[in-house]
Amino acid sequence: MRSPFQFVLDFFESEPASSESLASAPQPETVLNPVRFAHPQANRTVVFEGVQIAYAFARAKRKTIGFSIGPDGLVVRAPQWLSLKEVEAALQQKSSWVLRKLSESQERYHQLEHTRVAWHDGAQFAYLGKPVQLCIDPAQGSAQLIIGDTNVLRIGVSAKANTAQIRDCVQAWLMRQARELFEARLNHFAPLLGVEWKKLSLSNAGTRWGSARVDGAIRLNWRLIHLSPSEIDYVVAHELSHLRVMNHSAQFWETVRSVMPDYAQRRQRLKTESLAAW
Repeated sequence: MRSPFQFVLDFFESEPASSESLASAPQPETVLNPVRFAHPQANRTVVFEGVQIAYAFARAKRKTIGFSIGPDGLVVRAPQWLSLKEVEAALQQKSSWVLRKLSESQERYHQLEHTRVAWHDGAQFAYLGKPVQLCIDPAQGSAQLIIGDTNVLRIGVSAKANTAQIRDCVQAWLMRQARELFEARLNHFAPLLGVEWKKLSLSNAGTRWGSARVDGAIRLNWRLIHLSPSEIDYVVAHELSHLRVMNHSAQFWETVRSVMPDYAQRRQRLKTESLAAW
């Protein structure tokens, strides 16, 4: 269960919705293939419209039933006092939403695999929303980005370096760029929002863009550096806004809007992004 003292921005983050709106969500337009979703820690199974869903179920200290969907599948958490029959009834009510989100998650996984980078001389990856070509030069000192008709990142690794060594070298450079840029953007937006951030940590979470805690600690996924500056700014403004409003209420979105009037458009673009698999 998410702590009341922390709020996160997930890859699959969506607007808060009522039970009624979730229950009436449209059916997926594409045929699910395979027609089965199985969480690695699944201990219960349900079938919705011919689609078998094996999900992870757990009891938790909470007042309501929680449904979460990520790369592994569906997780359901329920209060100790709630019967399994009531849990299954609630799950049935959310069937359309569950099917839609599982389908979206599966599609994202396929997109990630399609965009997986093969780390070798000449490989391409995204940096700040634009393609960069990798050039391995054993004589190169520190990594250097050369801007031109084709942006090139020159790294100094051995011509015999394996895939992991090349990947790690590029990742180290990207993480340095990410920290420098994130700190600059935090320092830009924080005064505008009237907040003060205390600490920045880089994460490599599989389903989260970032998170914020009331003590001013901010976590941002370093792989945001692959995306455009506009999308990075949205995530930064989003997390800093949580230092004022620790939920996704109307007040929160108005806080984001106060420094980013077009946040909705940026947020929508972010939803369509698929980061290259590392």
